Amino acid sequence: MKKHNFMKTRLLISLLCLVVFSLFALNVKDNYRQIPNSSFGAGEKLEYRVHYGFINAAEAKVEISNSIVKVNNRPCYRVNVTGRTVGAFDLVSRVRDQWRSYIDTAAILPQMFSQNIEENKYRKQETVMFNHGSNVVYAEEKKERKSYKVPDNIHDVISGYYFLRTMDFDRISEGQTVEVPTFFSGEVYPMRVKYRGKDVVKTKFGRIKVLKLNPIMPNNKLFKGEDSIRIWVSDDENKVPVKVEVDLWIGALEMDLTSYKGLRHNFKWM
Repeated sequence: MKKHNFMKTRLLISLLCLVVFSLFALNVKDNYRQIPNSSFGAGEKLEYRVHYGFINAAEAKVEISNSIVKVNNRPCYRVNVTGRTVGAFDLVSRVRDQWRSYIDTAAILPQMFSQNIEENKYRKQETVMFNHGSNVVYAEEKKERKSYKVPDNIHDVISGYYFLRTMDFDRISEGQTVEVPTFFSGEVYPMRVKYRGKDVVKTKFGRIKVLKLNPIMPNNKLFKGEDSIRIWVSDDENKVPVKVEVDLWIGALEMDLTSYKGLRHNFKWM
C-alpha cells in the first residue's frame, strides 16, 4: 500500500514538473507574438522612380533576400532598401543611402537594423540590435554603444512598413489611425498612419484598386503639414505601394512603381 502511494506520489510530481516545464516553455515562446503573413516573402523586389515634375530625381529599391537568415537565433527576412539621386539632382545633392532590416519571419519584428547614409559630405553608419525579451535596443555608432529602453513590439522604420502590409484593412474604418511604436536614431516615436479609404490609380502597368494611407507627419521645416505624404497601396493580398506623393515646402515629389518581381500574389490590374 505504501509502495503504491509512493509510486502514485512520484507520478503526480513528475506530471506536475512536466506541466510546469511546459508552461515555462510556452511563456518563453510567447515572448514573441505570431503575426499571420500572406502578403510578402523571400525574393520580393520592388523598384521605384522619384520625380520632381517631369524631372527624374532619384531611384529606390526595396528587396527581400532570397534566403532566410538567423539573427538572435530567430529566422529572419533580410530586407535591403537603397536610395540614390540621379541626373541633375545627383550633381546638386548627391545621395547614396542604404538601410537594412532583419525581420523576424513569425513575429514581423526587427532583430537587427543598420543604416549607411551618404548625403553630400554627411556620413552616418549605425547598427541597432533588438532584445524584445527585455525591451531593450543597443545602438552602435562610431564604436560607441548605447542602450535604450523601448516599449513592447518595437519596430524600425522598415519592419514597421512590412507590419502594416500584414494588416486586414477591411477591419479598419475609414479615417482610423494605426500607431506603430518605432525606434530610429536614438528615439522612440509613434509611427502613425491614417487609413483614408479605397480608390483606383493609374500606373505604367495599368489601373489598380488601392488603399489610401496617410502617414501623419509632425511639424517640421521639410514637409508641408501633417498630411504631406500620401501612399496608395495595392488593394490585394500584396499590399504593395504603387504610388507616393510628398508635399514639401519647396515643391512636390512623386514616387512610382517601375518594376516588380517575386510577389507572393499576382497584381490584379483592371
